[in-house]
Amino acid sequence: MRRVAAVGLVAAAALSGCSDRAANTAEQAADSTIELVDQRGQPVRITGAVEKVAFTVFPAPSIFAAVDRSYDRVVGINQSTLVANKGGMFAKIFPQSANSTVVSGPNFVPNIETLHQLQPDVVVQWGDRGPDITEPIEKAGFPVAGLKYGTQEDLEGWITLFAQMLGKPERGRELISWQHSEIAATRAEVAAETTPRPRAMILSRAGEVYSTTSPKGYDGFQFDLVGADLVIKGLLSEAGQVSPEQILTWNPEVIMISGFDESTPAEIYADPRLAGVSAVQNRRVYKTPLGGYRWQVPSAESPLMWQWMHEVLYPQTATGDLRENIRRSFDNLFAYQISEAEIDQVLRLDMNADSASYDHFRR
Repeated sequence: MRRVAAVGLVAAAALSGCSDRAANTAEQAADSTIELVDQRGQPVRITGAVEKVAFTVFPAPSIFAAVDRSYDRVVGINQSTLVANKGGMFAKIFPQSANSTVVSGPNFVPNIETLHQLQPDVVVQWGDRGPDITEPIEKAGFPVAGLKYGTQEDLEGWITLFAQMLGKPERGRELISWQHSEIAATRAEVAAETTPRPRAMILSRAGEVYSTTSPKGYDGFQFDLVGADLVIKGLLSEAGQVSPEQILTWNPEVIMISGFDESTPAEIYADPRLAGVSAVQNRRVYKTPLGGYRWQVPSAESPLMWQWMHEVLYPQTATGDLRENIRRSFDNLFAYQISEAEIDQVLRLDMNADSASYDHFRR
């Protein structure tokens, strides 16, 4: 029940942090200029209150919306984000998110013509992938807030940056405080486990081709946090492609399927090339949740992902309170009262119904 208590602290903070938006706007307008330092270490100067923000990157709009408890200031997003919005909860929480204007595709190259049409106050772009995707925006006259990807510290930097843009620094600090308390609680739970750390991995499928993520990225952090041995350590492939033979050699006990494709546990169970894999034999293959965004990447919802991962890995010690934590968190993060059926959707109960020990996530 510690997670409920922790989230409860955020609830109070959220109520204060979401204090009157008009007051924040007026305060920003009075200051006339917002000056930030982005994760490139570059100064960002925004004239006037931040009312329109375009995001060329994937997960950031849902984090920004969680800081603001609103989608009203998001005017442009990545094509992949739009797919997630339509397929997940965001189109229900914020119906306008299903019709957001697309400003970039999977290569993050900005559509400058569209940005000119939108006239955002600031554009959020990756700051660690070279000037080819930032300079065109700056040359067009729009401030760029550059982000870095890959660590928990990077995620906390995003939250802080967005809170500064919105004139809500306290809200940012409270969200980060919640994440810190959940990290500490998760580590304590893992330390108390008496069974060996399961071998696990993230898996994507496109046609007959499998791929996984980099062990150097966020998965390296969160798999270790939740008490799993990430079998892909040492993987050198930049593209992340892995053969069925390699998966057999790794022999993961738990496979978590990426939310970036349409693959399902049923498809993995049915692939004869993977029939000898422990996770397949023991039906421990799970589609990762899709809430405000795909939970597998760093987001404002990451504490929920950590609990889900830990309970999938160690079902014998599952607390059974994830559904309640989702309910409280969606209220706190997005000002949304999620229904039981919608929690089923977030947890992908339809896809995971035949996987081992998933019944404890049912209502």
